[in-house]
Amino acid sequence: MTHAVSRHAALTSLALAIAAPSAFAQATPDTYDPVVVTASRYPQHLSEVLSDTLTISSEDISRSGASSVVDLLQKQRGIEVARNGGPGTSASVFMRGANSNQNIVLVDGVRIGSSTLGTANFSALPLSSIDHIEIVYGPASTMYGADAIGGVIQIFTKKGDGPVQLSGSVGYGSDNTRQVEAHVSGATGGANSFSYALSAGKEKSDGYSASKLGASSFTYNPDKDGYDKESVSGQIGYQMAKGHQVGLAFMNSKLDAQYDAGPGYDARSNQKLENISVFTRNEFTPNWTSELRYAEARDKSGDDSAAASWGKSQIDTKQTDLSWQNDIRFGRDNLQLLASYRDEDVTSSSTPEVTGSRNTKSFAASYNLVRGAHLLSVSGRRDDSSAFGKHNTGSVAYGYRFTNALRATASYGTSFRAPTFNELYYPGYGLASNKPERARNAEVGVRYDDGASLLSASYYHNKVTDLLVNTTPCPDPTFTGTFGCAYNVNKALLEGITIAGARKFGALNVTGNIDLQDPRDETKDKQLVRRAKRHANFAADYTVGAWTGGAEWQLSGKRFENAANTTTLGGYGLVNLYGTYQVNRDWSVLARWNNIADKNYELARFYATPGSNFFVGLRYGMK
Repeated sequence: MTHAVSRHAALTSLALAIAAPSAFAQATPDTYDPVVVTASRYPQHLSEVLSDTLTISSEDISRSGASSVVDLLQKQRGIEVARNGGPGTSASVFMRGANSNQNIVLVDGVRIGSSTLGTANFSALPLSSIDHIEIVYGPASTMYGADAIGGVIQIFTKKGDGPVQLSGSVGYGSDNTRQVEAHVSGATGGANSFSYALSAGKEKSDGYSASKLGASSFTYNPDKDGYDKESVSGQIGYQMAKGHQVGLAFMNSKLDAQYDAGPGYDARSNQKLENISVFTRNEFTPNWTSELRYAEARDKSGDDSAAASWGKSQIDTKQTDLSWQNDIRFGRDNLQLLASYRDEDVTSSSTPEVTGSRNTKSFAASYNLVRGAHLLSVSGRRDDSSAFGKHNTGSVAYGYRFTNALRATASYGTSFRAPTFNELYYPGYGLASNKPERARNAEVGVRYDDGASLLSASYYHNKVTDLLVNTTPCPDPTFTGTFGCAYNVNKALLEGITIAGARKFGALNVTGNIDLQDPRDETKDKQLVRRAKRHANFAADYTVGAWTGGAEWQLSGKRFENAANTTTLGGYGLVNLYGTYQVNRDWSVLARWNNIADKNYELARFYATPGSNFFVGLRYGMK
């Protein structure tokens, strides 16, 4: 591994040497500096955020022409995906090589996901409701508790502001894919202002076969596996007086998707996401802001097809969270004190069934300091779970700003992942004695951003212990199952370098990112399943008058389908083309051609991926 890291460092130095002259030539005193909230749980300029953070703006989403949240995330640095078929099937998102259950997903501050699987249902998330996304890489357990080993993805739905705004779109694509969406938003002025936003969308597609020829006779079925997704989301806010707000946010999404469960079975899954939160935010003094929030998130996963070989089943997760956050400012410094109570309830009609509940009481504190060019962040947290007891995490980070645009950072943090209900209680697999996975991450980074040029490089070294894996035979003498069990036996090392850059040359925009990593199971000395040592994305677009045209190049090295690293998933490269035409101020047309070379590749063994496909859409938005 030492030689691998040396090669990575050499490549980083080379990339910096090549890009730095042109980047520094663009330096200006007015640095592009958006406000983000996920890294520290309060609004903060990106130039003062010490965590490795990425924002995907509403303009980025619109320009991308992505058809799903999974497709959008796949193009971001530090992220890989795996999917068992088309857009409606189950998907995994890996951040910095971490497992999909080692990441946290939030929607407007509400944590979502299944407590039995430990993962969020990305396929059921409606892209049409999303305003922007923030991604925080690396450990974030001191901010958000269990499971933030690889990072945090927070999705923000559309919010009302200003005069009444109407927007919408319709689209059609390959596999008889149809999409329609509509939005309305606005706000009233004055001391007692009222804001509102409502979004609704529907997607439907005939799809293609989820499995491929070569799959086991148990799963293969050469039929089309389509999906039908409906969603609605909204936000309401009321300012009672200056500095005093109450609000409500919700999102409901329903996904009815077909999948393959063997010849002759029309297998269907029915997924529902239901989130709601209410809050009151009060600025009691000029330097003290307090927020009290109550949230509920439901993840309902069922198989409604009586024709499925194993019959019907239903597994539901309900998470409730009550939090009280206080931010106290001392000049440019910020002290944050947080208390929260989270409850998880699982009900099941499957056989064997997994049911139960657990709760976690948490207390956290952080201090962010700004002293001229020096930035410092220190945080600590204590989680007390009814299932696995007390767990402490902490982090410290330091940054130095050489100029308004150039900054270097270094950090160290601990995190953990709580065992899922399946890993604790599933009959013949779980063990109630299983402990949380623990991780220790150290990283350094450099970032240059002046609004015209962006260059960043990060090196991370994340050591995970007590990794929960399926172990056969089960080492626990009390285990009575026939097969293996979930057991804290392995160690993993998530190490790598991420390089990203963007540059504007007048009407030409160029972006790119490269990940050189080695996500490894150290106990077995094997590469972690479905994760490549190298993956990258490059894109360029050019605008002439009302026309904008662009191209993307997605690259991934080989991966392994099994833990023994004996079954290989080949590397691939995909080329996509897209274009937009602004008909007038409010109307535009989008066209997209994905995988123009009709590349045959796999994200999961014997599961199909889309060949050459197209999508065209008409959009309306008041400006």
